[in-house]
Amino acid sequence: MEFDDDIRSCAALVHRADPDRFMAAMAAPVAARAVLFPLYALNVEVARAPWVTQESMIAEMRLQWWRDALQEIAEGPTVRRHEVVSPLSRVLSPHLAAQLDEYVAVRRWDIYRDPFEDEAHFDAYINHSAGTLMVVSAQALGAAEEQVLRDFGYATGVANWLRAIPELEARGRIPLLDGTREGVRALAQRGLDRLARARSARGEVSAQARPALYAGWQTEWALRKASDQPERVAAGTLAQGEIRRRFSLMRTAATGRW
Repeated sequence: MEFDDDIRSCAALVHRADPDRFMAAMAAPVAARAVLFPLYALNVEVARAPWVTQESMIAEMRLQWWRDALQEIAEGPTVRRHEVVSPLSRVLSPHLAAQLDEYVAVRRWDIYRDPFEDEAHFDAYINHSAGTLMVVSAQALGAAEEQVLRDFGYATGVANWLRAIPELEARGRIPLLDGTREGVRALAQRGLDRLARARSARGEVSAQARPALYAGWQTEWALRKASDQPERVAAGTLAQGEIRRRFSLMRTAATGRW
């Protein structure tokens, strides 16, 4: 794919709203960026849909709009004209578009203030949101084993979730089943275990698909900090300094080791 105006609009949206994924996409080869930017723009739009209104019905309708758009891509041949949907229709196979339905549907949790029911509910949320985005992003680029991607996506999702705890709590949500030091440490360790399992099967991810995993370049650092110093989660200090952040991404892109 070439960088047309729609993809440039997607890149600008990601740059404004999700600077980490923007950096990760820019570290990828140019051809991969043309695939990643529409997917990361979708992530921006879906992630913010539940938060732009206090009216739960309107938030539900916003998420349903994206489910309908993805269904159009999956079923074809007519797809609505939209600066994100249009380029998505050119990078997604019907199968991958269909997989993204669960990715949108699970964000209904963000609309309401109910806590997660149990560990299985929380894991399903992370797996269907961060995990499915990782699967689709990588498989849109090249061959990759789904379970490896789901393990890596889960680890990355937990790391990003822990970084978001202060904001989620400020918005009145109950983001953790167990917010004690022991509970935070146990969650971070689950993420580290899934990360180790994904890395043990690196060979199942092709070189073409690998740039999608750059988005998780800070995962291990954040999970280890949360495990070693759980108080950093509530304090909102799980972000790397700018120099470390840039250097670690450069190293990931140069070595291809995620």
